[in-house]
Amino acid sequence: MAILAAMAVPHPPLIIPEVGHGEEQQIAPTIAAYQRVMERAAALRPDTVVILSPHTVLYADYFHLSPGAGASGSFAAFRAPQVRVEARYDTEFSEALVKRWKAADFPAGTLGEKDPALDHGTMIPLYFLQQHLHNVPILRIGLSGLPARDHYRLGQHIAAVAEELGRRVLVIASGDLSHKLKEEGPYGFAAEGPVFDGRMQAVFRSGNFLDLLLTSADLANGAAECGLRSFWIMAGTLDGRQVKSELLSYQGPFGVGYGVGWFLPGAVDATRDIGAQLARCEAEAMQAIREREDSLVKLARLSLETFVRNNKLAAIPKDMLAALQNQRRGAFVSLKKDGQLRGCIGTIQPVRQNLAEEILYNAVSAGTRDPRFSPVEPEELAQLVYDVDVLTEPEPIDSPEQLDTKRYGVIVQSGDRRGLLLPDLPGIDSVGEQIAIARRKGNIGENEPYQLWRFEVERHV
Repeated sequence: MAILAAMAVPHPPLIIPEVGHGEEQQIAPTIAAYQRVMERAAALRPDTVVILSPHTVLYADYFHLSPGAGASGSFAAFRAPQVRVEARYDTEFSEALVKRWKAADFPAGTLGEKDPALDHGTMIPLYFLQQHLHNVPILRIGLSGLPARDHYRLGQHIAAVAEELGRRVLVIASGDLSHKLKEEGPYGFAAEGPVFDGRMQAVFRSGNFLDLLLTSADLANGAAECGLRSFWIMAGTLDGRQVKSELLSYQGPFGVGYGVGWFLPGAVDATRDIGAQLARCEAEAMQAIREREDSLVKLARLSLETFVRNNKLAAIPKDMLAALQNQRRGAFVSLKKDGQLRGCIGTIQPVRQNLAEEILYNAVSAGTRDPRFSPVEPEELAQLVYDVDVLTEPEPIDSPEQLDTKRYGVIVQSGDRRGLLLPDLPGIDSVGEQIAIARRKGNIGENEPYQLWRFEVERHV
């Protein structure tokens, strides 16, 4: 069996005594659990250790594998430069993995490293492992902004190469849980924090990796976690196997969740094809979204899909044109892919003959002309989720007190520069934040005078 075991472990710098200066005693159960999983790992005598870290090189659309023969690092950033960790890399494994990625046209490799020094997400697991196991080579792999299915697929690639090379591999998924468990914590409190941590604890106990992969982006973002994508890759390395899972400890005394999980693979199990199960769940969810789309959203989808596939504008359905031909309103079309924004373009006030044309043209612009994103490719169309926001006539206001982030969108205008933010956006909870984001979108300086406008929207999904 190529994958011997996997673990999920946290990486708080203060767990190192020279950094914690006694504070680490408040997470003594976490330290004890760390020692137990590393003792187990050493007893398995792995040939190679794969460490998945959120704090090494990270790109939006690419997974980074650390190149070279090895690296070292210290805790100087945490005022403990005397504590150093060194590691050598398994270059044969790295070369075989890169070769496999290239053959599969998978977005991963060794490009783009600027600082080879080990990060604390790598050093802390190694600090504990090296107390029990010396000189074992490692692979250090970063995360990406790609969706769960790609992280899981990366794990499958790791397991396949381990099998090809006959390597006995230990997988370490480094990552803290929510950073928003307490008001008095360094990151404050969010309701999503305890919910996310409860979900991860349940996964660590049960080994239910489908639940892990289906964790929503809104929940993860609200919780301000940093380990989920490490856990996704780890789960992929165990695809198609029975898994004995165990939650050894969970704590959150500083407002950040620390969980230690242990996962031991067993026999081949056809029911554990979690990657295939995820694909089916995603397809069913997308079908359900399409079935409940209203007519304006259907028009936006028809417009973009026709343009991307045929490079021409779609014809507006006659019944819709008849219903909307006497309406002239500004409208925004927003696209999301895998829970992340993929494009958003709109008009504050109408510029077309009617609302149907407004949506027709703005959908094409959202998918092909948003300067923040590359144009939508044909293979992406099936994964897009559309929103259409139809705006009321903007009205000038005298004070931010006349705004409400849930009810009103805001326009900030200074001269001919103007920035807009729609209402009721995830993570935008204060009027001050709403105005600041709209101001930056309009390239309006913090100390420049500006006029505020507000508007409401009819949101169509």
